[in-house]
Order: sequence, then C-alpha cells, then structure tokens
Amino acid sequence: MLQVSNLVVRYPKAKELAVDRLSLRINKGEFVCILGKSGAGKSTFIRCLNRLQQPSSGSIRLDGVELTTLREGKMRQVRSDMVMIFQHFNLIPRMSVFQNILTGSFGNRPAYKNLLGLFSVLEKEKAYEALKQVDLLAHANKRVEALSGGQKQRVGIARALLQEPKMLLGDEPVASLDPSTSRKIFELLKSIHEQRRLVTIVNVHDVGLAKEFATRIVAFREGKIVFDDTPDRLTDEIFAKIYG
Repeated sequence: MLQVSNLVVRYPKAKELAVDRLSLRINKGEFVCILGKSGAGKSTFIRCLNRLQQPSSGSIRLDGVELTTLREGKMRQVRSDMVMIFQHFNLIPRMSVFQNILTGSFGNRPAYKNLLGLFSVLEKEKAYEALKQVDLLAHANKRVEALSGGQKQRVGIARALLQEPKMLLGDEPVASLDPSTSRKIFELLKSIHEQRRLVTIVNVHDVGLAKEFATRIVAFREGKIVFDDTPDRLTDEIFAKIYG
C-alpha cells in the first residue's frame, strides 16, 4: 500500500508549487492513470515516488516504510520493488534486446558481475521468460536501435519485469508512440498488472486510454488533485475543469 501525505515540491525560483500539499492512498491491485495538462505536476509527482525527485516536504510511505528520509543505499533497494518505464525507453542502443533486458537485474548483483557481463543460467531463463511475455522472443539478438518505438518500449517493460517489482510506474510511456501502438502497450501493461497483482501508476495524456484501462483516475491541475474516482465518473464537466 502506498500512502502519500501533504506532499510538496517547490523548484528553485519558481513562484508556484510544482506539487501542492498532495495526499492520496493507493492499494495493491489498483491500476491508476494520472491525467492533467503539461506542467500540472504529474511527472514531478511520479518521480517523487522513487525519489528521482526529492520532495520539499511531506510523507511517502510504501508498506509502512517512510521513503523521503531513506539513505540512498536503502532507497536503491526499494527502487528494485518499484520500477519505472520511461517515455524515451532509456535503452542501450548498440546492445541486443536480450542484453538490455538482462540489465534489469543489475541492481541486485555485485558490480564486478555487471561489468564483466556474467549472468547465471537462472537470470538468463528469467530474461527469456520476460521476452516471451512481451512477445519479443524472435527479436532477442537484434540491436535495440533496429527496433520500432513500440518494440523498444516492450524491451523496457521486459527489463522492468526482471526486477520482479511490486509497483510499476510509467512516466508518459506511450507519449512518443502512435495510437494503435499505444493501445497495445497499455494492453500489455494491464495484462502484466493483473497477472502479478501490482500497484500500477501511469502518467498519460490520452484520456481514452485512461478511461479504458484504469481502475482509478487521478487528475492534477496546478499541482493539486482535482479528480480522484473511477473512470466512469469522469464527466465532460470534470474534463473541462482538468484541462480548462
């Protein structure tokens, strides 16, 4: 369970708060889509959850553990349970699909093994299972630079699965993809979410995707929550309030 209380983020020299005393609770099994205009605080909020962005004040508790005060070593351990899927994939272009997926295990291994590229049979088996789950087994030995955008995002998802996370975070993971590919990526995310009973929190601009796949929609405006309910409760009036 994730509990966020009175979260505040203030950027230096900014007149307004990026996140303004935000509080919410998200339970295991929820698939939450976060909506809002650019600059509403969506990315700042989601980056606070894994401390890529340090909050100015407030509390973030995951299964009772306060994250805002953890030292970096402890926070790295927590990050292995809450993986992030990024808009721009963050892959290593000249490495193969399979090699990129194996990097998902780096956080739980000695540094010398990572440098030498030493992987156990079990780690390789898990990587192949992740490849199967995202339907990329036929592309295992291709360089990722040769893949389409949708395929690259699938590699990113498979890499995340290798960490066996409890929470899946997405920061605009389909923003650079066409509508058809975006929908396929959301279908994959929802399937993984349901199979593994994860907490899933995804920033998305496409309201249609949010209404189709989310179990809950949270909408931001100027760093504050202006809507928090099931997708069927997102009316045209509330939509206008979110987007102006």
